[in-house]
Amino acid sequence: MRWLIIKRTYFFLFLGLLGACRETLSKAENFEKTVLSQIDSIDGDVAVVFYTLSDPKDSLFINENEKFHAASTMKVPVMIELFKQAEQGKIDLNDSILLKNEFKSIVDGSSYSMDVSDDSDDVVYGQIGSKVALRDLMYSMITVSSNLATNVLIELVGAKKVTGTMRDLGAENIEVLRGVEDQKAYNQGLSNSTTAKDLLLIMEGIADGSAGTPEDCEIMIAILKEQQFNDIVPFYLPKNVSVAHKTGSITGVHHDTAIVFLPDGRSYILVLLSKNLENFDKGTEQLAGISKTVYDYMMDQ
Repeated sequence: MRWLIIKRTYFFLFLGLLGACRETLSKAENFEKTVLSQIDSIDGDVAVVFYTLSDPKDSLFINENEKFHAASTMKVPVMIELFKQAEQGKIDLNDSILLKNEFKSIVDGSSYSMDVSDDSDDVVYGQIGSKVALRDLMYSMITVSSNLATNVLIELVGAKKVTGTMRDLGAENIEVLRGVEDQKAYNQGLSNSTTAKDLLLIMEGIADGSAGTPEDCEIMIAILKEQQFNDIVPFYLPKNVSVAHKTGSITGVHHDTAIVFLPDGRSYILVLLSKNLENFDKGTEQLAGISKTVYDYMMDQ
């Protein structure tokens, strides 16, 4: 009789575990269906990568290898390269550089300049002709997505070196070819590009401390948390959720690549890329809705 009781106990434990596994699978399946339905409702092309840092098996990859214009998401690789060259002793982020507004096209070397009306940071334009600390330019490049600061910094560290460092992180497809507003290059299809998978690997490198020294990666996260454009990943999330992220947008394109820190100590990476958006504002709100779906799924675990 004792053996029978023990046997029955193990049987019911097995049924309980089986039920839990089915419930978990059902949650994951419903989550994926919901996200796919949200993507289908967007008039445009979308890629989604969701990756739980504490449980890599809990992830979702949709169109992760499709190429997109990188827009301002490429400023994160530039930041990583700045820290790398500072660690190598090639530059000092506390040093200052003469701020100019003249750059050379990668097509023929002809000069072009930035227009303050096309930029997201007008403050830095008032500093043209004076010296500005590299650290301050980097901060503006990320938090307010300053194009002028970006071009000065890319010219300093070198676009090819930025791409090379991304290859070292395992990002095989991202291409940082040039600075911003090089119209001749754009006309010839020479634009910075990325995939959602590559941005995942880049953000994971920052999150786990492999994209630089652990101290530098902590600083990068702190800067990314100061992001001033918050209409996608953080938009529908509670205020006690911390988001380190970088957005990017051009006509018909809106991206966000983020590390999301939950109050319970868990964290995840979410990359949302879009192109060919018929309605930019509506598409932006729909992308924010996908972020909310991901958050709800995490909180239901």
